[in-house]
Amino acid sequence: MEQVLLALAGNQNSGKTTLFNVLTGSNQHVGNFPGVTVEKKVGQVKAIPQASLVDLPGIYSLSPYTSEEVVTRDFILQEHPQVIINIVDATNIERNLYLTLQLMELQVPMVVALNMMDEVIASGNSIRIKELSEQLGIPMVPISAARKQGINELIREVKRTIKNPPAPKKPDFCKGEVHRALHAIAHIIEDHAQAAHYPLRFAATKLVENDEPMRKALHLHDDDLHIIEDIVASMEHALETDREAALADMRYSYIEEICRNNVCKVQETITQQRSEKIDRWLTHRYLGIPIFIMIMLLIFYLTFTVLGGTLQIWMEAGIDALVEQFSRLLNQIGVSEWLHALLIDGVCTGVGSVLSFLPIIVILFFFLSLLEDSGYMARVAFVMDQFLRKIGLSGRSFVPMLIGFGCSVPAIMATRTLSSDRDRKMTILLTPFMSCSAKLPIYGMITAAFFPRHGAWILISVYLLGILTAILSGLLLKHTVFQGDSVPFVMELPAYRIPAARSVILHMWEKAKDFLHRAFTVIFVASILIWFLQSFDWHLNYLNNSSQSILASLGSALAQLFAPLGFTDWRAATALVSGISAKESVVSTLSVLVGGNDAQLSLALQTIFTPLSAYAFLAFTVLYMPCIAAFAATKRELGTWKEALLTIGYQTLAAYMVGMLIYQIGILFV
Repeated sequence: MEQVLLALAGNQNSGKTTLFNVLTGSNQHVGNFPGVTVEKKVGQVKAIPQASLVDLPGIYSLSPYTSEEVVTRDFILQEHPQVIINIVDATNIERNLYLTLQLMELQVPMVVALNMMDEVIASGNSIRIKELSEQLGIPMVPISAARKQGINELIREVKRTIKNPPAPKKPDFCKGEVHRALHAIAHIIEDHAQAAHYPLRFAATKLVENDEPMRKALHLHDDDLHIIEDIVASMEHALETDREAALADMRYSYIEEICRNNVCKVQETITQQRSEKIDRWLTHRYLGIPIFIMIMLLIFYLTFTVLGGTLQIWMEAGIDALVEQFSRLLNQIGVSEWLHALLIDGVCTGVGSVLSFLPIIVILFFFLSLLEDSGYMARVAFVMDQFLRKIGLSGRSFVPMLIGFGCSVPAIMATRTLSSDRDRKMTILLTPFMSCSAKLPIYGMITAAFFPRHGAWILISVYLLGILTAILSGLLLKHTVFQGDSVPFVMELPAYRIPAARSVILHMWEKAKDFLHRAFTVIFVASILIWFLQSFDWHLNYLNNSSQSILASLGSALAQLFAPLGFTDWRAATALVSGISAKESVVSTLSVLVGGNDAQLSLALQTIFTPLSAYAFLAFTVLYMPCIAAFAATKRELGTWKEALLTIGYQTLAAYMVGMLIYQIGILFV
């Protein structure tokens, strides 16, 4: 059988990514807050080897207001999938069917997967699936993606639809003035829609919505456009409402009509009832933010003191023992001095110093994954909306910022979910101030050397420093570069659910794998390069004293720039420059330059920094420009080199000013 293309479409939080993982076996993280799926993902369906399934971004409509909607709409219209699997949250079927009606207008064979039917049944509610399916003219299959129930039946229905695609039923569910407007416009644009290979009903509907991409795609004459506008104006006048509201009312009226006799809702589902009770506290107007702060404080305490700190010590001891054995082996086989130095002082010291922080990263993301998959993070975005509006953003910007605590690259990409270009650019600029996981080894290194008894508080302070800098920057930018108001924020709050163990483990594994990949690629190469530059002079003479090296001469030229921040040692300046490749390189560079294990590194750092200048150094690393990968993502999202360079320039300037203020004010009290 020839290759088949399937599309998986549905609302956010409908269980779409969970179903994708079940059907394809993909090791893909499942999130429980809007915005986690930014780009389409592809996998082979295990039960249909010749079928490729594309996981499209979660959306609520096919109007191109956000990048997610554009991705979904363009894929279906341009790639022509043989079947659409439309996943519908059965616990909130009325809202989910709004997208279903729009997908029907595309005239593509479709199968509806009614997800979370186990929750519907457990709550005493019911859906007459057969009757509902007949009225819509599309097959419906009850499933529970999380429990893998009904999956075989869904696959059988998809196979049936692939083999015998049903004749597309014309979704003529409109009445009255909307009906007359749509059919009048369809008559005008029929030839244009056919030439553009667009379904006639879909094209007519989009013109009523004043869809600019559709107007351009159909290449309509000015006379036709004037006639269409007159038709729409007559409809608006007759209904006494605007064009978008008229279509929304038409769709929801039809949904209410077909659900009235086919959906029996005795009460809210158990999970929804439980969520409402919990939200009385977690989304409380005054208690919501303090509760969130307390939760994060607890996570940091457990990560850096109780669990992560202990495991890190064990990891350090294990790495030191392995390096010692490797060093003895090299001596036994009689390798040259420079090769021994390269392998031990360069590669092992550089990579090993970073690897020791792996337990902390894994544990931190274990807790963050629990919060994310439970549905709590969506509440935090809701609670933060009022606060973010004061700095010119909306609660939707909180999602990319939250992702930024993990990695700036996906966080910057996640700004595609923002419909406002102003909000998107402002969020891209502020998101790198959220301390990413790559900076954790730097915090651990400085804390171990200067603040061993106050690790959790130091970590909390640098995270808050990044957040405070973002707030002050937002207030400044709101009244200068990005004047205006943020777009209204509407977000569905998913029901609280117990995180799936598989999802949490996958999330931890993805972060650990990404960390290990950087350690053995970017950090590996950077460690070798740093060792070479600090071991040879400009005449390529091997040195025992790195102060005469190539690196020392380059670093010394930069070192004086950081005098106002309290440190002038060339090794500190060099480490900051290497951090542009990857933030973990700051640790590996200092480890290579001073040599020795973690204990010796801590002692060496005390000759480079004072506690105050060490904290200023920490502040600078929190805020200055992100890594090369994040810069590339910034350039790709902003579109121009000028805007990307201005963005990282502002971030680095802010880092310098904050670090200088910390040192200059702090020195008055020391």
